[in-house]
Amino acid sequence: MAESLPAAKAPVVMARGALQTLIDMLIETGYEVVGPTVRDGAIVYDHISGLSELPAGWTDRQEAGAYRLERRGDDAFFSFAVGPHSWKRFLHPPLETLWSAHREGDGIEFTAPPEPSTPFAFIGVRACELQAIAIQDRVFCQGPFHDQAYAERRRKSFIVAVNCAEPGGTCFCASMQTGPRAQQGFDLALTELLEGDAVFVVEIGSAAGAALLAKVAQRPAAPGEVEAARQVVAAAATRMGRHLQTDGIKNLLQANPNHSQWEALGKRCLSCGNCTMVCPTCFCTSVDEVGDLAGETARRVRKWDSCFTMEFSYIHGGSVRHSAAARYRQWMTHKLANWIDQFGTSGCVGCGRCITWCPVGIDITAEVAAIRADVQGTGSAADAGT
Repeated sequence: MAESLPAAKAPVVMARGALQTLIDMLIETGYEVVGPTVRDGAIVYDHISGLSELPAGWTDRQEAGAYRLERRGDDAFFSFAVGPHSWKRFLHPPLETLWSAHREGDGIEFTAPPEPSTPFAFIGVRACELQAIAIQDRVFCQGPFHDQAYAERRRKSFIVAVNCAEPGGTCFCASMQTGPRAQQGFDLALTELLEGDAVFVVEIGSAAGAALLAKVAQRPAAPGEVEAARQVVAAAATRMGRHLQTDGIKNLLQANPNHSQWEALGKRCLSCGNCTMVCPTCFCTSVDEVGDLAGETARRVRKWDSCFTMEFSYIHGGSVRHSAAARYRQWMTHKLANWIDQFGTSGCVGCGRCITWCPVGIDITAEVAAIRADVQGTGSAADAGT
C-alpha cells in the first residue's frame, strides 16, 4: 500500500522499454504482477510478465450495453478506458474460504485459511479505480470490523497508476471528481506521451515507488514534457462520454423513493446483477457452508453476491425487495446517496462499467437526470435536492 512521500518529488521521464525493467524488478522482488491484456475480445486484468502482453495498439469503444475493441494507428500501451474487470477481483476475491473444518476423533478441528503470501503489483490503475480501492479500504479496513485478508493484500500491494488519455463513451469520472488524473494512492503514476520519442512521464507517490524507480533508467522531466502530460489529462477530462450532475443528489434520491421512474426501470432491468459484478466498489457477499458427502469435512465460503437477486434480501417469509424496481432503487440509491451516510463518500467513481455491461443499456446518469428533471418540473426544490 502506497505511503506518501514526506515531500513531493519532481516528475521524471523513462523510455517505454524501461517499463519492462520495472516489471522485471517487481517480479524479482516477489510480486505477482497484474496488468491489462487482451483476452476474449476485451481488455481484462490478468497476470503479466512483460510488455508483449499489454494491449499495445488497442483501444475500446463503449456505449450503453455495447463494448468492442478497435485497432489504433499507434502502439500506445494504455490508450483505452476500463474493461469488465476491476482490481476488486484480486483484493476482494469472488470466492474465498473463511475457514475449514474436519473430524478429528470425537471432535472437530477448525483451520483458518493461510494468510495471503504473494503480494500484488498492479500495472495500469486508473484514477477512478484508485478512488474505488480507497472506498473499499474504508469498507474493509476502517471502522469497528476489519477484514484481515483484505487488509493484508492491501498492505503488501504496489500500484503503478496510469493517467487516462482515452476516456470511454460511458465514462464520467470528471463528474465524480475521481479522475482522469491520479491524485493519490499510488506508488508510481505514468502519463504516456506518444509524440516524437514515446516516453512515460512518471510521478512518484511513495517511498517504495521512489526506491524502485531509482533502479530504472530515467532523467528529469523537461518543462515541456510536464506540460504535455498535463495536456493529455486535461484533454481527456473534456471528452467524457457521460455527465452526472451531483449537486444535491443524495437528497434527490432519498426524497423520491416512490418516483415513477423506478417502475419504468423495473420493466427494463433483468436483475442479472451485471452492474454489481463489474462495479469496482460493490462489496456485498453471501456465505455458504459446503460439506463433503461423508460428513468428514466442511468449508465456510464467502462469495460475491448482488442486491439484484431475490435471495439477497430474503428473510423468514420472503424477500424484502420482491420487484426489479425495488432492487434497482436499492442499488442506485445506496450507491449514490445512502453510501454517503455510511462512508462519507459516494459509492460511484464514474468508471461507467455499469452502463457498458448492462445487457439492456440502462444508464445510471440518464436515470438520475430523468428523476431530477421531473422533480424540478414540479417546482419542489426540496425534492430536487437544491
